[in-house]
Amino acid sequence: EVRLVESGGGLVKPGGSLTLSCTASGFIYDDNAMCWFRLAPGKERQAPRKDSEGVSCINSRDRSTYYSDSTKGRFTVSLDDAKNTVYLQMSGLKVEDTAVYLCAAVDGPADVEALTTRNLVDYWGKGTLVNVSS
Repeated sequence: EVRLVESGGGLVKPGGSLTLSCTASGFIYDDNAMCWFRLAPGKERQAPRKDSEGVSCINSRDRSTYYSDSTKGRFTVSLDDAKNTVYLQMSGLKVEDTAVYLCAAVDGPADVEALTTRNLVDYWGKGTLVNVSS
Protein backbone atom coordinates (compact mmCIF):
# COMPACT_ATOMS: atom_id res chain seq x y z
CA GLU A 1 0.00 0.00 0.00
CA VAL A 2 1.19 3.49 -0.82
CA ARG A 3 1.94 5.78 2.12
CA LEU A 4 2.16 9.54 1.72
CA VAL A 5 3.57 12.04 4.22
CA GLU A 6 3.25 15.78 3.63
CA SER A 7 5.30 18.62 5.10
CA GLY A 8 5.95 22.31 4.56
CA GLY A 9 2.69 23.99 5.49
CA GLY A 10 2.55 27.14 7.58
CA LEU A 11 1.51 30.77 7.86
CA VAL A 12 2.37 33.07 4.97
CA LYS A 13 1.36 36.60 4.02
CA PRO A 14 -0.64 37.32 0.87
CA GLY A 15 1.70 37.51 -2.10
CA GLY A 16 4.21 35.23 -0.41
CA SER A 17 5.58 31.83 -1.37
CA LEU A 18 5.67 28.39 0.18
CA THR A 19 6.80 24.94 -0.94
CA LEU A 20 5.06 21.74 0.13
CA SER A 21 6.66 18.30 0.04
CA CYS A 22 5.18 14.84 -0.01
CA THR A 23 7.30 11.71 0.36
CA ALA A 24 5.86 8.45 -0.90
CA SER A 25 6.60 4.82 -0.17
CA GLY A 26 5.11 1.54 -1.31
CA PHE A 27 4.65 2.13 -5.04
CA ILE A 28 4.60 -1.10 -7.03
CA TYR A 29 4.65 0.44 -10.50
CA ASP A 30 7.22 2.87 -11.90
CA ASP A 31 4.47 4.51 -13.96
CA ASN A 32 2.33 6.30 -11.42
CA ALA A 33 1.01 9.75 -10.56
CA MET A 34 1.12 12.06 -7.57
CA CYS A 35 -1.28 14.91 -6.93
CA TRP A 36 -2.21 17.73 -4.61
CA PHE A 37 -5.76 18.43 -3.49
CA ARG A 38 -7.01 20.95 -0.97
CA LEU A 39 -9.86 21.20 1.51
CA ALA A 40 -11.22 23.86 3.79
CA PRO A 41 -9.54 23.57 7.19
CA GLY A 42 -11.33 21.13 9.47
CA LYS A 43 -12.78 19.03 6.67
CA GLU A 44 -9.73 16.87 6.01
CA ARG A 45 -10.92 14.13 8.34
CA GLN A 46 -14.40 13.94 6.88
CA ALA A 47 -14.77 13.13 3.20
CA PRO A 48 -11.60 14.03 1.29
CA ARG A 49 -12.78 12.48 -1.95
CA LYS A 50 -16.09 14.26 -2.00
CA ASP A 51 -15.13 17.75 -0.92
CA SER A 52 -11.54 18.26 -2.03
CA GLU A 53 -10.50 20.51 -4.89
CA GLY A 54 -7.90 19.17 -7.33
CA VAL A 55 -4.88 21.46 -7.43
CA SER A 56 -2.31 19.67 -9.57
CA CYS A 57 -1.04 16.25 -10.66
CA ILE A 58 2.18 14.96 -12.23
CA ASN A 59 2.86 11.69 -14.02
CA SER A 60 6.09 9.96 -13.03
CA ARG A 61 6.82 8.44 -16.45
CA ASP A 62 6.33 11.31 -18.90
CA ARG A 63 6.28 14.21 -16.39
CA SER A 64 2.98 15.49 -17.78
CA THR A 65 1.27 17.92 -15.43
CA TYR A 66 -2.15 19.44 -14.94
CA TYR A 67 -3.18 22.48 -12.90
CA SER A 68 -6.54 23.79 -11.80
CA ASP A 69 -7.55 27.13 -13.31
CA SER A 70 -7.24 28.81 -9.92
CA THR A 71 -3.59 27.82 -9.49
CA LYS A 72 -2.24 27.81 -13.05
CA GLY A 73 0.66 30.23 -13.41
CA ARG A 74 1.20 30.52 -9.66
CA PHE A 75 1.85 26.92 -8.57
CA THR A 76 4.44 24.47 -9.92
CA VAL A 77 4.46 20.72 -9.30
CA SER A 78 7.64 18.68 -9.61
CA LEU A 79 8.95 15.21 -8.82
CA ASP A 80 12.26 13.98 -7.41
CA ASP A 81 12.53 10.27 -8.24
CA ALA A 82 15.58 9.68 -6.08
CA LYS A 83 13.73 10.94 -3.01
CA ASN A 84 10.27 9.62 -4.00
CA THR A 85 9.05 13.13 -3.27
CA VAL A 86 6.63 15.44 -5.03
CA TYR A 87 6.81 19.19 -4.45
CA LEU A 88 4.28 21.96 -4.84
CA GLN A 89 5.89 25.38 -5.18
CA MET A 90 3.31 28.05 -4.48
CA SER A 91 3.83 31.72 -5.21
CA GLY A 92 1.58 34.76 -5.34
CA LEU A 93 -0.45 33.22 -2.56
CA LYS A 94 -3.93 34.59 -1.91
CA VAL A 95 -6.15 34.44 1.14
CA GLU A 96 -8.43 32.08 -0.76
CA ASP A 97 -5.54 29.59 -1.07
CA THR A 98 -5.89 28.91 2.66
CA ALA A 99 -6.63 25.20 3.00
CA VAL A 100 -5.38 21.84 4.14
CA TYR A 101 -3.29 20.55 1.26
CA LEU A 102 -3.50 16.79 0.78
CA CYS A 103 -1.04 14.69 -1.17
CA ALA A 104 -2.66 11.91 -3.19
CA ALA A 105 -1.50 9.20 -5.56
CA VAL A 106 -2.36 6.47 -8.01
CA ASP A 107 -0.14 3.39 -8.32
CA GLY A 108 -0.23 2.76 -12.04
CA PRO A 109 -0.70 4.63 -15.34
CA ALA A 110 -3.06 7.56 -15.11
CA ASP A 111 -4.17 10.67 -16.98
CA VAL A 112 -3.25 13.69 -14.89
CA GLU A 113 -6.15 15.83 -16.09
CA ALA A 114 -8.68 13.17 -15.16
CA LEU A 115 -7.03 12.63 -11.78
CA THR A 116 -7.12 16.33 -10.97
CA THR A 117 -10.58 17.20 -12.26
CA ARG A 118 -12.43 13.99 -11.41
CA ASN A 119 -10.68 13.08 -8.14
CA LEU A 120 -9.73 9.57 -9.22
CA VAL A 121 -6.80 9.00 -6.87
CA ASP A 122 -6.51 5.94 -4.62
CA TYR A 123 -4.21 6.96 -1.79
CA TRP A 124 -4.23 10.01 0.48
CA GLY A 125 -1.89 11.67 2.94
CA LYS A 126 -3.15 13.32 6.12
CA GLY A 127 -2.62 16.86 4.91
CA THR A 128 -0.70 19.99 5.85
CA LEU A 129 -2.27 23.35 6.64
CA VAL A 130 -1.46 26.43 4.56
CA ASN A 131 -2.75 29.64 6.11
CA VAL A 132 -2.51 32.78 3.98
CA SER A 133 -3.15 35.77 6.18
CA SER A 134 -1.81 39.24 6.85
